[in-house]
Amino acid sequence: MKSDPAYHMIIGGKKVSAPSVFEVTNPATGAVIGQAPNGQKSDLDAAVESAQTAFKTWSLVTDDDRAEAILKVSAKLTEHAEELAQLLTAEQGKPLNGIGSRFEVSLLKDWAEHTANTKLPVKVIQDDETGKVELHRKPLGVVGSITPWNFPLAIAIWHVLPAIRTGNTVVIKPSPHTPLATLRMVELMNEVLPAGVINIVTCDDTSSNLGAEMSSHKGIRKIILTGSNRTGAKVMSSAADTMKRLTLELGGNDAAIVLPDVDPKAIAEGLFFGAFFNNGQACAGIKRLYVHEKVYDEVCTELAAFAGTIKTGPGTEEDSILGPLANQMQFDIVARLVEEGAKEGRVLTGGAPGEGLFYPVTLIADIGDDNPLVQSEQFGPVLPIIKYSDIDEAIEMANRNENGLGGSIWSSDVEKARKLVQRLESGMGWVNQHGMLRPDIPFGGRKKSGLGVEFGEEGLASYTDIQAVVS
Repeated sequence: MKSDPAYHMIIGGKKVSAPSVFEVTNPATGAVIGQAPNGQKSDLDAAVESAQTAFKTWSLVTDDDRAEAILKVSAKLTEHAEELAQLLTAEQGKPLNGIGSRFEVSLLKDWAEHTANTKLPVKVIQDDETGKVELHRKPLGVVGSITPWNFPLAIAIWHVLPAIRTGNTVVIKPSPHTPLATLRMVELMNEVLPAGVINIVTCDDTSSNLGAEMSSHKGIRKIILTGSNRTGAKVMSSAADTMKRLTLELGGNDAAIVLPDVDPKAIAEGLFFGAFFNNGQACAGIKRLYVHEKVYDEVCTELAAFAGTIKTGPGTEEDSILGPLANQMQFDIVARLVEEGAKEGRVLTGGAPGEGLFYPVTLIADIGDDNPLVQSEQFGPVLPIIKYSDIDEAIEMANRNENGLGGSIWSSDVEKARKLVQRLESGMGWVNQHGMLRPDIPFGGRKKSGLGVEFGEEGLASYTDIQAVVS
């Protein structure tokens, strides 16, 4: 990990301290692993001013040069990949291996290279003897990025690189639960980017809340947030007066529907990791599993058997597949919802809190669709399993939730599944898989799951305004 025990905000390319700090702990051990600056409104103002100054020149840099800068960022972060992975595990808890910290850090390179190679060319509407009309994509200005604690580095990269690629500059604020890896990453990025192109501020969200200040700040032209529905609604409200552009990736509570023609043993692993990757702390993970009555008992049996092969332990142990929950707040939410589910359903495995922030993989069958465990996004290692007899009934149950981020259909008949998945009210629809994201596929939610999309050309375009040039 970083040899220097002090962590700093980066404003205008320089390390900046704060009058006070807050402690960051390892969720596996409870030990303090570092202290982050507890920034104030004045630090945010300085960061925005720095980004505004940098925008004057960065917005004029050629498209090819900005692409080259993104590739330099990728090379720098790849050089420090193991350092970042170790730091990420220390503050977030996820294992180093599997779909853990090393995997998350590897995504930085994938997304950076795709972002660098994606262009938004001028679109010609008319070009004839009567005139010429072109549509140009123009950068917005300063982009404010507010990131969560479940995938701190990957989501930060998903936010900031498209902003930089399109000529904007950035102020990012990470979650107070996981600020250290992001602070270090931005420090590294500033070794290859001009000063002020990316700035970072941190706070404890208690004595000060810079995220709320960002959403109303007059100097910020766009907010991109990955967070809860409640936080998204607050951002929309506070951003209204300044007419900010918004991209909001919010709650999930994704449904997966298993058809009666499946081989339960063959799909057990895919269903398990679709629900439990990152210990269930993923917006686009399976949170509700609807299984046809013909294969219901077999699917329950195979899932429970596979869950028994999974090791939960400290992320630093190389053979751990799942780690602890990331913080006490989330642990308490999971414990409460499991208690509600267990009152009605049948606990197949798990069901009781472990030591510290470790919670065992929990499967609860024979549960009604109205149970709070089903209708609330648990965001942890627990999966309710609901029996159905008619596919129309299953789709209706899946769609009646207020969220609509992702959904999946599991079947041996792929063509049938493709048609059925289109009936789900979700931004993403998967067949025989769940939660797989790619940098070239637009990602976003319907209903209360968000506003706008990330990734692909559509996501890149969301960092721009259109200017029509008529001549």
